[in-house]
Amino acid sequence: MAENCCYKDVLPFSAMVAVECTNVVLNILFKAASLRGLSYYAFNVYSYALSTLLLLPLAFTIFLRTTELPTFKLSVLYRILLLGVLGSVAQVCGYKGIEYSSATLASAISNLTPAFTFILALIFRMEKLGLRSSSTQAKIMGTIVSISGAMVVVLYEGPAVIETSFQSPSLSVHFPLSSSLSNWVIGGLLLAVEYLLFSMWYIVQTQVMRIYPSELIVVFLYNLCATVISAPVSLLVDKNLSGWRLRPGIALVAIVYSGFASAFSNIVHTWGLHLKGPLYISIFRPLSIAIAAAIGVIFLGDALYLGSVVGAIIISIGFYAVLWGKAKEAEEEEMSEDCDFGSLGSSSYGKTPLLQRNEAEDM
Repeated sequence: MAENCCYKDVLPFSAMVAVECTNVVLNILFKAASLRGLSYYAFNVYSYALSTLLLLPLAFTIFLRTTELPTFKLSVLYRILLLGVLGSVAQVCGYKGIEYSSATLASAISNLTPAFTFILALIFRMEKLGLRSSSTQAKIMGTIVSISGAMVVVLYEGPAVIETSFQSPSLSVHFPLSSSLSNWVIGGLLLAVEYLLFSMWYIVQTQVMRIYPSELIVVFLYNLCATVISAPVSLLVDKNLSGWRLRPGIALVAIVYSGFASAFSNIVHTWGLHLKGPLYISIFRPLSIAIAAAIGVIFLGDALYLGSVVGAIIISIGFYAVLWGKAKEAEEEEMSEDCDFGSLGSSSYGKTPLLQRNEAEDM
């Protein structure tokens, strides 16, 4: 019982928090690399290519050793190709949006992901909408509260709670304050498109895992398709080869980190979608803004403001509400299955004495 609880609850929670931490660091590293001339098209292609190479031996080993996998059908391949298109376009929109704005805005806009995912999950009947059900009410209110908490972090600064004089020159990233309002708006729109596409990615990936439940093989094929799709398109669009050159420095560090982080996050997301569903995965997005604030205080020497503390508390409340709603829904489904099984068993039990009596009378 304890092992089952750890696998279904504790492990997914810990893995998703780790993924959000890696994504926040990735956004910071990409912003630093783009300020030094790295093309976001090149960054996208290199990231997918490196993730594909990292996953190749693992996927190949599992494919050879596993005998219980279903037949790989064309319908699965078509969905994986769609995942590649959605993922590569979303990444380009996201990196371009960060280039126009900042990594902080990217973390803030990512809080739209739970709302996008919840709506799409309802459309594709992956989530139940029973407004009188306490589990549905908890999921809706928790999603709204989490988004509200993230907006508090972004819009309300407040007085400083922790003042720091330390500033790490190697990690600190100074974003240009002279960015025009139009660039900020364009960046925000591109980031919104990115997270809408990622919400669609969650839905399609959940469908793929129901048909072909092998996380590593699916993620490897997704990265391979994304590399094949994004490489020629990026080379046609971005013909400035200087942005594709790799030199020792922050750009190379960002690409290597991105390859490992993308492989890790894709595996965790795919596994979580298979185990918990799309809404559970998307609700961790609002945590990124709180994680970004914490990383800024610990590693970048930023001050901790009251708005970040209040927003983090509100995010935690909404986050817990959604988790409670998902747990309550799972409990209701188990009770419903037990009732169905019990009614079937009682029906069978009621028939047995009659059969036995008839047999006795015949004898």
